[in-house]
Amino acid sequence: MSDTQMSRRAFLTAAGGTAAVAGASGSAAAQTTEPDFGSWLDGVDGGYQDMRGSSEVTVSVGAEGNGGALAFAPAGIWVDPGTTVQWEWTGEGGGHNVVADSGPAGLDSGAAVSEAGVNYEYTFEEADAGITNYYCDPHLSLGMKGAVAVGSEVPTVETGGGGGGSSAPQVPESAKTLGVATTFAMIATLGLAFFFLKYGGDYETPDE
Repeated sequence: MSDTQMSRRAFLTAAGGTAAVAGASGSAAAQTTEPDFGSWLDGVDGGYQDMRGSSEVTVSVGAEGNGGALAFAPAGIWVDPGTTVQWEWTGEGGGHNVVADSGPAGLDSGAAVSEAGVNYEYTFEEADAGITNYYCDPHLSLGMKGAVAVGSEVPTVETGGGGGGSSAPQVPESAKTLGVATTFAMIATLGLAFFFLKYGGDYETPDE
């Protein structure tokens, strides 16, 4: 058989392999790993952000959410040991504070304040590794809660790329676009395969 000739069987084998690889790539792209905050952030506004690699990060206090300016943003964060987290008050939503609920870090900003600015900061060390849940005391009943995951040895979950504060994983737009493109490519490949089967004939030649 010459280099330019192709059997239907070879074509279908190549097409199937291409479709399988494309489908597997789409599935992998849709998966991300996040800290497992359990149910603490269920229904809580503010989202989640992986901030590992930064030595200093900021969390807004009194961000829009939970029915008013009553959210920490991001509500859930993941940081490295040695990272300093600054909780910066927006001046909205009344008086807020930061109080630990559970976990290794002893977060406590004191009495609630309403003035805008960086009103509390905490440096998470190796001793704080794990997940610390916290809340705003005056607005706990309204869902103003947050969580900090520290280090690599924290429980994690596989999600579709969504943020914390939602019980249902969300698929990012890039993954959706990849899925549509993959589906189109598979349909086009199968269409060509059908054409070759029906009209292309068999291009194999006997061995000489």
